[in-house]
Amino acid sequence: MGSNGVGADARDAASVTPPEPPERAAEAEPGTATGPVDAPATDPGPRGSRLDERWAHLSRTPRRRAVWYWGGPIAVALIAALLRFWNLGHPHEIVFDETYYVKDAWTLIANGYESAWPEGANEDFARGDTDVFSDDPSYVVHPPLGKWMIGLGMALFGADSAFWWRASTALAGVVAVFALTMVGRILFRSTLLAVIAGLLFAVDGNAIVMSRVGLLDNWLMLFCLLGFWFMLLDRAKTEDRFSARLAALRADGAEPRSGPVVWARPWVVAAGVAFGAAIAVKWSGLYFLAAVGVYLVLVDALARRRAGLPFFVEGAVLKQGPVTFLLLVPVAAATYLASWTGWLVTSGGYYRDWADQPENAATGFWSWVPHPLQSLWHYHQAAYGYHVGVRTDHPWEANPLTWPLMLRPTNMYYAEVDGCGGGECVSSIIGIANPLIWWAATLASVYLVYRFARYREWQAGAVLLGVGAGYLPWLLYVERTVFHFYTIAYEPFVLLALTYVLGIVLGRPDDPRWRRQQGIATVAVFLAVVLVVSAFFFPIWSAMPTSPEFRQLHFWLPGWG
Repeated sequence: MGSNGVGADARDAASVTPPEPPERAAEAEPGTATGPVDAPATDPGPRGSRLDERWAHLSRTPRRRAVWYWGGPIAVALIAALLRFWNLGHPHEIVFDETYYVKDAWTLIANGYESAWPEGANEDFARGDTDVFSDDPSYVVHPPLGKWMIGLGMALFGADSAFWWRASTALAGVVAVFALTMVGRILFRSTLLAVIAGLLFAVDGNAIVMSRVGLLDNWLMLFCLLGFWFMLLDRAKTEDRFSARLAALRADGAEPRSGPVVWARPWVVAAGVAFGAAIAVKWSGLYFLAAVGVYLVLVDALARRRAGLPFFVEGAVLKQGPVTFLLLVPVAAATYLASWTGWLVTSGGYYRDWADQPENAATGFWSWVPHPLQSLWHYHQAAYGYHVGVRTDHPWEANPLTWPLMLRPTNMYYAEVDGCGGGECVSSIIGIANPLIWWAATLASVYLVYRFARYREWQAGAVLLGVGAGYLPWLLYVERTVFHFYTIAYEPFVLLALTYVLGIVLGRPDDPRWRRQQGIATVAVFLAVVLVVSAFFFPIWSAMPTSPEFRQLHFWLPGWG
């Protein structure tokens, strides 16, 4: 997996070391870096590029390398902050599903549970009359954590400004960009590739839009991404600990057949918290938790096989597996349950007193369960029934089969406004991803399937794990009313797939000069065009007033307008 230290990173950050393909070097073991292959006996001519030489000169001191090590990720996070916080309070009205989550967040702050609002409350709320809600409960079908997070800005600064009911979600988008650079550095052993991944995320329209509206999905994405990051950190640390324990046993004359158990896995516990938080935003976080749990067992089995243990499957499944489960799943469950604290400690929430009603309380074996938890279980049963039965037609629904092609992005806001020099002017928020990024990332994800099947590169497998956990389960619900913006949950992983391919295109500093220069030029042109396309689309991502004709220029496919 490569070292995370500044010194190790300096060897490849500037020279852009992509994942090492097996046809050029043997697969690196986790925790090691792969060096260049031996040069052939006949000198093929100059290698690398003058840019590599210049960068090596500029980064020759540890301090300069440290500046790049942290400065690159911070720089793309600042770009993300600018694109997400600029004019965030516009439009100063409830847009799309903010009608649920922003108002629910405010009543959670006030009452501890989601409360009912009268008709016309959206307009009242936007005018600053934010206390027209009642103490009656509102029936909601998503857990409360995402709404608690949306409510942070309002709790601190009030709900009379649209900026503050969106600010915490925008901050989540910025943190996610920085987290993606950290994940990219682990996967690619290159700060430059990590920064490229972060830049793609910073300027993509789907990510910008989902950070500029008060919806839940940005929080789901952030917690899943954090859990994935923690999983990668555990991958390196645990194999080192396992190898040390195994070496100690063999030094004492023992020859383990299935291997020792490792309990010291704090990053698994951290991942449990992160995935529990994701589930407490939306239940689809469960798929990420399940995928990562299986992945941890598989990685452990492979580590035991590499160590030469004959019963590596039994050791991973029957010995380490239960320990990993205890460190991951109960932590996630406790985190999830904690998100319902407001509902549990108050008495007014929907279904809060269900078990107290005659003939509702459990009898027999489950009668010992406290009534509040029985009521919470009933609430979950009802919410699950709602989720699996959603069939309401919506003008902006998008079949999951169409998500990779982005055939129906979500129009979240449209209004005719003043401000175009006296002519007709419109303002809109449309969740169209940067088409160049999205379609290239889709192709890259498909290529990674081949890459993993052909070369068994662990980086490709890890990226595909995130893509699969975020996308594939939705194929079971193609008849449900769902939307393209749900893709934000797994967008970081398709961007990692794209970055993976860009790293291959860039080549290595020991490539022939023509190959290296061609790779750098190709990636530079691609990123330049990406930035131009993002600048072109930004007005319809941020509700800037535009002419109808200019807005129409952005509808490249029939389903976009």
